[in-house]
Amino acid sequence: MAIAGATSVALLATACSSGGSGDGESSDGKITLTVSTFNEWGYDDLLDEYMELNPDITVVHDKAATSDEAREKFNTGMASGSGLADVAGVEVDWMPEIMQYADQFTDLTSDSVEGRWQDWKVAQATTQDGKLLGYGTDIGPEAIAYRADLFEAAGLPSDPESVAELFGGEDSSWDDFYSVGEQFTAAGTGVPFYDASSTIYQGQINQVEESYEDPETNDIIALDNPEVKDIYEGVLAHSDLSAGLSQWSEDWVAAFQNDGFAVMLAPSWMLGVIEGNAAGVEGWDIANVFPGGGGNWGGSFLTVPAQSEHPEEAKALADWLTAPEQQIKAFQTTGNYPSQVEAQNSDELKNTTNEFFNDAPIGEIFAEQADRISVNPYKGPNYFAINSAMADAINRVTVDKTDDAASSWKQFEDAVNALG
Repeated sequence: MAIAGATSVALLATACSSGGSGDGESSDGKITLTVSTFNEWGYDDLLDEYMELNPDITVVHDKAATSDEAREKFNTGMASGSGLADVAGVEVDWMPEIMQYADQFTDLTSDSVEGRWQDWKVAQATTQDGKLLGYGTDIGPEAIAYRADLFEAAGLPSDPESVAELFGGEDSSWDDFYSVGEQFTAAGTGVPFYDASSTIYQGQINQVEESYEDPETNDIIALDNPEVKDIYEGVLAHSDLSAGLSQWSEDWVAAFQNDGFAVMLAPSWMLGVIEGNAAGVEGWDIANVFPGGGGNWGGSFLTVPAQSEHPEEAKALADWLTAPEQQIKAFQTTGNYPSQVEAQNSDELKNTTNEFFNDAPIGEIFAEQADRISVNPYKGPNYFAINSAMADAINRVTVDKTDDAASSWKQFEDAVNALG
């Protein structure tokens, strides 16, 4: 789910090898299935539960640290024709790339999942001829995570309701967000306001319906779209509020333990990441607010590559993991907000709280923020590469400090033009 960018690795359409990623069937009839994910999906306990329910199946979990790392491994497996997991997690930003190679994936169409998701989520993983390549896991409604103790030190309101109003409440704008940042830094605590400029860009570009590619033709429009450059320049104009970090870097991870910043844009899945990185640190809380209206960052799918030696068993596992009951458990563990309609409407989800975030009513918060999402950005086959190039452009200015905004934009133009 990170945008900070590894070099784009092109998917290669190769014939699948006859051998899949599983260990095959043992002499006693037991099989091994592999599952690949990234970041924190809340699957550790679920996979143990699945093995208890299915004693003839052993599940091995391959968890990458970031979406970029998972994508690189995934592309390597696609190119070589072997090595992909039986059930492979795919992030929504690179799902369009996968759709170009539908013959390398098992069709997951099934009566058991009919009506499980909203139509737009299903459409993201459905080919033009109706083949379903992925079962939706989560979506990423966003709120603002903040350090209440650091707000107090800066003389600002610190309880969640007051902080939400400080950011503008239901009418919150990005100008309001920057204004709070200026108030915070003016207090002289020496703590930067937010973690990374690239994440602020991500929060804003997710509110643009057609950012990088024409949905009718997939022609690249990123360089001709004034909204893209306006957001880029606006983010860099306020980079003095940033800690100057690259999200997912070692410095970023370490910053959670040393008061490295006070605020983060927090899609629901980020809660597990924050809690893991900030273990032992007190003061984190969630404000039920997001600038510019609702925003969705991220969301993933489970696919079953044709390489799998056990496609039917893998499909059954993917079905079980994405059933509403299991996705509610995942949300309660790591904050991954379910994409399943039944799960979203359940009282169990809405009543969920999170002890680490001051017992924040995260079920209620993210249900409300999910309802505020009004834009489903179009993501074509070049979306991931363009977004990564943009993250690189922002990081050259704010992290590496090797370029100014104009020269880094020129390099972004060159990277986009190279895509054709």
